[in-house]
Amino acid sequence: MGVTKAVIPAAGLGTRFLPVTKALPKEMFPICNKPIIQYCIEEAINSGIEDILIITGRGKWSIVDYYDRSPELEAHLAKKGNYLQLEKLRQLSRMANIHYIRQNEPLGLGHAVYCAKSFIGQNPFAVLLGDDIIKSDIPAIKQLMEVSEGTGSNVIGVQEVSERDVSKYGIIDPLHNDHDIYCVKDLVEKPSLKDAPSRLAIMGRYILNPSIFSSLEKIPKGAGGEFQLTDALKMQIKLEPIYACNLKGIRYDAGDKLGFLMATIEYALESPEIGLEFAQYLDTLYEKRKNMRIPFI
Repeated sequence: MGVTKAVIPAAGLGTRFLPVTKALPKEMFPICNKPIIQYCIEEAINSGIEDILIITGRGKWSIVDYYDRSPELEAHLAKKGNYLQLEKLRQLSRMANIHYIRQNEPLGLGHAVYCAKSFIGQNPFAVLLGDDIIKSDIPAIKQLMEVSEGTGSNVIGVQEVSERDVSKYGIIDPLHNDHDIYCVKDLVEKPSLKDAPSRLAIMGRYILNPSIFSSLEKIPKGAGGEFQLTDALKMQIKLEPIYACNLKGIRYDAGDKLGFLMATIEYALESPEIGLEFAQYLDTLYEKRKNMRIPFI
């Protein structure tokens, strides 16, 4: 059976964006007029996934509210005759079968995925990190699904990163490359550059077999004192092959200030409503700073 369920972990504390994330989940930061997490949900839907489980945590109720009905607002829009906005609003609550479960403590990605065990059942499933946006012609998770359907194995999405960024990611040790598909020999969570087996970093997209839950039950706390999904995958390598797919597309770490701003600019420039005016503004800003001899740092 193909992948019909996805898990989106969205229970992190968002410490890179403090203090605003004390009250607002980073997954709800707007990129133009859509929150970050909606890009992940749309990616899953466009890949044919029907049921989505969002792993929430303390202070994340705005995610639940966003995908719920809002009778008062709907009545207000209907009264004003704003039927286009009304239909867009209603589409949010019926765009997919969205479920929720709460991670009671921020114990890491491995623990968050384990919270989905009873939801998943016996079929392979997708995992999309709630603050990663991947802009691509073919949805990123669909690229992994195609590899999984051909191999029946766990599949990890990867991209090559710069040397200075290696220590920020889980890094794979690839055995060989077959048309951008790697057989994974080992994985290392956030290694130093000298200890990194490659520069192929895990990019927040996975297709996992339900057998991963057995390994998640056994792993001790790892990097950062948390239960790491990477450690469970290391255990799985001894039991079954794991493949990595070199993702085609542009990935934005929207849980990081720079990544968030880059995604905002890219999507704003493509907006049919504001794209042209925004591009003109950026041109004007560039010329103004150049004439004032203010460097773009």
